[in-house]
Amino acid sequence: MILSFSEFMKPPYQITTRIIELIASISEKIGEVNSAYLYKPPTELRKKNRIKTIQSSLEIEGNSLSLEQVTAILDNKRIIAPQKDILEVKNAIRVYQDLVSYKPTSLTSFCKAHSTLMEGLVDNPGKIRTKPVGIIMGATVTNVAPPGNIVKSLVKELFDYLKRDKDLPLIKSCVFHYEIEFIHPFMDGNGRMGRLWQTIILLQYSPVFEFLPIESLIKARQLEYYRILGESDNQGNSTGFIEFMLQIINESLEDLLTNQNVNLAANDRIEIAKEKISKTAFNRQDYMRLFKDISSATASRDLKLAVEKGILEKAGDKRTTLYKFKK
Repeated sequence: MILSFSEFMKPPYQITTRIIELIASISEKIGEVNSAYLYKPPTELRKKNRIKTIQSSLEIEGNSLSLEQVTAILDNKRIIAPQKDILEVKNAIRVYQDLVSYKPTSLTSFCKAHSTLMEGLVDNPGKIRTKPVGIIMGATVTNVAPPGNIVKSLVKELFDYLKRDKDLPLIKSCVFHYEIEFIHPFMDGNGRMGRLWQTIILLQYSPVFEFLPIESLIKARQLEYYRILGESDNQGNSTGFIEFMLQIINESLEDLLTNQNVNLAANDRIEIAKEKISKTAFNRQDYMRLFKDISSATASRDLKLAVEKGILEKAGDKRTTLYKFKK
């Protein structure tokens, strides 16, 4: 039976004790990430995590390219591989490089992302389907998605839920991911769109999710991922899937804090400072308050480098020196 969201005001799910525990754990880890300035990791780590995200999400859908091959494509190097697989990677790179430009509550933005992601791979990319389609979990057709004549209204109601519901973005991102898999709004590419859009929704919660490779943990637990999607279908709600995805997010943050806590380079510190104090003049002491683990000599080198690169304007001399980021 197909349920309309309008009858229930929102998609069916319950907030369990486990969900509350996971949200508390995730919130605590987000605080640690912010304190360590890991919400925007160093440049090389951003690239590494972006590659893991793209490769994992596409491998779930049957793409054969390795991390090394995806890296080569990102670096504009030629590789020998099926053209379809190469195009899938190139399309995904375009989407993920433009991640922050997509609007999480916009159906138009959602369709635009699908158009880019599936360009050259399907007919009419970015168009909501009007034909029937079976839902495939792995290599098995598990059930038939809602009929094409009601898909557009279901998707519109799902985006209305994103706009109007007061639940945390953490929960709404999981619900949206599940519902996209259930509704199957496109003829193909729904799995990668569900995972992509969950990340875009999570960016409302914290910028750390722009470069957090959640998809790599989903890939490692792919059979469980499909099993829980199927169980949620049978139960008629996404509660179990919310718990599963929150656990994945929690583990991803734990991995970031445990294994990726690398030292920031000068360019990374300057970039963070620009976000924090971009509109006001500041001195070296203000800069050091942002980065408590650096010496005064390191702070001076950072600021000197930014002035030489034309990022900062400098006024005054010695103790009276002030800096300001150029517009």
